Amino acid sequence: MIINRVWSMPNKNTFDIKPINKLIYKWIPDGIIIDPFANKNKIANITNDIIKEYNTDYNLDALDFLKTFKDNSVDCVLNDPPYSPRQISESYKKVGMSVNMQTTQSSFWGNIKKEISRIIKKDGIVISFGWNSNGIGKTKGFIIEEILLVAHGGNHNDTICVVERKL
Repeated sequence: MIINRVWSMPNKNTFDIKPINKLIYKWIPDGIIIDPFANKNKIANITNDIIKEYNTDYNLDALDFLKTFKDNSVDCVLNDPPYSPRQISESYKKVGMSVNMQTTQSSFWGNIKKEISRIIKKDGIVISFGWNSNGIGKTKGFIIEEILLVAHGGNHNDTICVVERKL
């Protein structure tokens, strides 16, 4: 496993941060690449975001989007979900969806991870982003290949990028 730490200015568009963009292109394979929380990013060849203004292929809740894929059918997932219950709440409210305990509790992330684990092919790559290094996890059959810690300085939270491969 490779662990790297770099410094970069914060940016709400995670994939525009230079060391993160470099990491993605280092690990992204050929094949079916999906992004359930695409925002304005077009790196994946199938994109989704609940917010329609981002002009993605789909505008579904991320869990519903992931459920549209067959078992073991995806080569890579770029997993950049909202990092906190507050961010989830802001996204849902922006599209007029109700925010409740089910949408902001930890099972939100657990259900996303379960679906990603179901759809990713053997040897497939998942690149997860957030304020922790949990990724998808060993219990779901993944091994960590690389961790990139991007420090943003000051009172900004670091962005932690975890590259995992499905065994």
